[in-house]
Amino acid sequence: MDPRLLETYGGPVPRYTSYPTAPQFRDNIGPVDYAGWLAGLTPADGPVSLYLHIPYCRELCTYCGCNTKITRRYAPIAAYVADLTAEIDLVARHLTRPPAVSHVHFGGGTPNTLGAGDFLDVMGALRTAFRIGPETETAVEIDPRLLTHDMAEAMAAAGVTRVSIGVQDLNERVQRAINREQPFAVVRRAVDLLRGVGIDRINLDLIYGLPLQTIDHVLRTIDRIAALEAQRIALFGYAHVPWMKTHQRLLDGLPRADAQGRFDQAAAAALRLARYGYRRIGLDHFAVPDDALCQALDAGRLRRNFQGYTTDTAQVLLAFGASAIGELPGGYVQNAPDAGTYRRRIAGGELATVKGVPVDADDRRRRAVIERLMCDMTVDLEQFGGASSFADELARLHGMAADGLVRVDGAVVTVPEDARPLMRAVAAVFDAYLPAPGSVPVARHSQAV
Repeated sequence: MDPRLLETYGGPVPRYTSYPTAPQFRDNIGPVDYAGWLAGLTPADGPVSLYLHIPYCRELCTYCGCNTKITRRYAPIAAYVADLTAEIDLVARHLTRPPAVSHVHFGGGTPNTLGAGDFLDVMGALRTAFRIGPETETAVEIDPRLLTHDMAEAMAAAGVTRVSIGVQDLNERVQRAINREQPFAVVRRAVDLLRGVGIDRINLDLIYGLPLQTIDHVLRTIDRIAALEAQRIALFGYAHVPWMKTHQRLLDGLPRADAQGRFDQAAAAALRLARYGYRRIGLDHFAVPDDALCQALDAGRLRRNFQGYTTDTAQVLLAFGASAIGELPGGYVQNAPDAGTYRRRIAGGELATVKGVPVDADDRRRRAVIERLMCDMTVDLEQFGGASSFADELARLHGMAADGLVRVDGAVVTVPEDARPLMRAVAAVFDAYLPAPGSVPVARHSQAV
């Protein structure tokens, strides 16, 4: 890619897993707002998705940007499980009827820090409160170093259908630098363990742009994991955000690829994954051709939410746990980020919402445009109010078109394949909350590539 394009368009922009994005959340949205939005849900809103955040890890991975807390004792985790099941019951009591569930997702932190019995208890609480059936997809993110046979069996018994395994990079020097020492044999053992209990939908998560990482490291990692025959692979760019995650300052003295180097790593990885038969999905996902993600892409039904690219078509996301973010027709809500405040709210019988943002018709329209660009790399603005309602945005896009970043044909906006890594910069044109180009930014985001 032309280095000038990376310099011009490769700066900080949102990831657009939501719109409005999280920096727009404000603290005048609280439990009363959430309770009202919950009570207003009707069967017309369709099935819901459920997200459960487990904010505990055994040790600190210094690259991590997640909301997590380090503990080697199980007592805090056991107490958190009690809070989580209490919140599930509390939210259910604000609903007029138990909704059907399309997807359940456990994220973290490290969800498999939970003991097998506690995991089954949480799933039991969900089944009591909601209508979870054989068609529900249940996914769990895991650290393969902590996966036990008991936990694998518990997940299978609870109906888990998909597991995402954090791999990141298999080079030993890189692993030591980011405090994530994890030999390939550990990853293979986890995959074998899961398949042995009947969980055969496997996702692997990789990262490029890490300290000390090179193109060769990325490619060698892909060559090794290819033998595991995962259905999906996510390739995320390392987000260095030490102003948000102060532990990342421990990495400041280590060399990291610049924008061109990050682009080269991502491009080389995409080519290597294509050689192994994976199709590219949106910005950073890859899947085997018969996977449901590819089918959704071909049918124009691919979605993007807080879990990345998904086949989930639910319009409602109910979120549980510290820092968890939910989405309802009325807007977004976020729980208290620290476990202490979260626990006190739930113990007092109060919803743990501490901030959020309402959405209006213009937000929904722009969200749909951004989602189609991020999923399909093209959008027809006539479907969302017409070209005349996006006159300012089209004027900016015509300027970007001169650089080859986008094509504009009347009301149809398309990101060409060679500009795919910068699609977030194109989507950002439709973000009404971002400051105007050239002004001082009010929020800090990760780099576009």
